[in-house]
Amino acid sequence: MRIDRSTWGRLRVTGGDRERFLQGLTTVHVTALAPGAHGWGAILSPKGRVLSVIDITRGDEAFIVACEHSLAEPTRALLERYAVMDDVAFEPVTGPVHQAVEGAASIWAAPLVDGAGDTAEDEPAAERLRLRAGFPRYGIDVDDDHFPFELPLAKFLDYTKGCYVGQEPVFRVHAQGNAARALRGLAIEGAAPVARGAVIVHPAKPQAGAVTSAIDAGDGSTLAIGYLHRACWEPGGTVEIDGRRATVHELPW
Repeated sequence: MRIDRSTWGRLRVTGGDRERFLQGLTTVHVTALAPGAHGWGAILSPKGRVLSVIDITRGDEAFIVACEHSLAEPTRALLERYAVMDDVAFEPVTGPVHQAVEGAASIWAAPLVDGAGDTAEDEPAAERLRLRAGFPRYGIDVDDDHFPFELPLAKFLDYTKGCYVGQEPVFRVHAQGNAARALRGLAIEGAAPVARGAVIVHPAKPQAGAVTSAIDAGDGSTLAIGYLHRACWEPGGTVEIDGRRATVHELPW
């Protein structure tokens, strides 16, 4: 499947300070990226909250920062706000691009490739893959109330890369091992629609979490993602949503 990402925002970051600037602003270990390689991460607030989810690709003379359409302008504004004394410049990149994916996990691994895709982002097949990947929509599945370690972004956090904006609270929670919630996949019995915000119930915690996105799985069940409290987030466990049994999955699944 080639998921069309032509609506995504992309910025070409140039200038002599481009590497140091992105290294100190994002969770991506920019200096460790090989030529042509890319990495997912986030721009955080000083308190460690997620302000933008981004992908950074190293080119020969520039980095390309990409993000979903709704984050394009906010992300550019963030970059420009922090680029006070740095030798960096930002130039929009246009043109059709896509991701060639073969499964949920590949959404986090596949680079953006020039050319239009054959599947729109909002088509059911693409949305099912998105939920299985745990790829969050900003303003729906993640916002500035969330930390990166609550998302599948956790596997991309490099605790050896050095200082960046928001690093201290992220490192502190990592060291203490006391994250309170995490985004999980949910396989819900029955195909009836599940609303965003539907309460997730567990015997150990009646208010165990809430659904953020859901879609008919096409096989008589429902796929969803939602945040679960640490007391009941273990994969393979069961919870209840709208009176229906749901199995918890680690993301991607």
